[in-house]
Amino acid sequence: MTHLARDFVGYGRNPPNPRWPGHARLALNFVLNYEEGSEPSLQDGEAATETWFTEASGLSSGVEGRDLAAEGLFEYGSRVGFWRILRLLQERQMPATIYGCALALERNPEACDAIRESGFDVCSHGWRWIKHYLLSEVEEREHIRRAVASIERTVGERPQGWYCRYSPSVNTRRLLKEEGGFLYDSDYYGDELPFWQVVQGSPHLVIPYSLTNNDGQFAAGVSTGDQWFSFLRDAFDILYREGKTQPKMMSVGLHMRLVGHPARAAAFERFLDHVSQFPDVWITRRIDIAKHWHQFHPYHPDSK
Repeated sequence: MTHLARDFVGYGRNPPNPRWPGHARLALNFVLNYEEGSEPSLQDGEAATETWFTEASGLSSGVEGRDLAAEGLFEYGSRVGFWRILRLLQERQMPATIYGCALALERNPEACDAIRESGFDVCSHGWRWIKHYLLSEVEEREHIRRAVASIERTVGERPQGWYCRYSPSVNTRRLLKEEGGFLYDSDYYGDELPFWQVVQGSPHLVIPYSLTNNDGQFAAGVSTGDQWFSFLRDAFDILYREGKTQPKMMSVGLHMRLVGHPARAAAFERFLDHVSQFPDVWITRRIDIAKHWHQFHPYHPDSK
């Protein structure tokens, strides 16, 4: 049988009890993807303006040169959407994680100040919001180095987590170990609990993310806030019920240029109010999940 560098089994029918704080049935992590200002653009050397995850996607194929409409749709995220989503979370005293693209953060010092004040943790989303799997190993190593140095400078603390745009390269995890200083990466979508991998001979924690419980659904067919709210609520409710015997984690991915618009933000607000009714849910930052796993589920040679 051909050996594949893939794991189709995972934890199987008996996943470990994560022993979340307070005997929580579910660990819930909100992720704000701060990408606006680091996306591909002509002014930053790319051949075209990025339109993905905006209303311009699929509409701008005839635009020559800079797509000013698409640029404006991105800028809405950092100018307006970020502040709206931040307010909704802070009004409820709910923590969250920033997936921060380093160059984007550099271009909005006021947002960096707000992130520092919020207590949210920052997971590096790369130097740029570009496709890491297209970078050479030399280029990717440099992007990782620049991202770490930049975020430490703008936010005041180096990132301890990593997440690429969509997909890592085959080199990413090894290059993270080479750089050092990372407690985890989230470049994986195939589970609902953290797990260990051996990279370059030493253990490395993977905390899975979600493209499913994600406002990217608005770019993939979901058209109303009610649809998205129902989707998130149903995911939460079944994970909460299962958590009576098998607690898991739930990541909710947010893009400020998508969910930051009023009608979508209203759906997000309804979801926040729904989950706030459950006292035995650990709403937490990603770095806290990583530290919890390191403490209570340390690596052993037979670890998953």
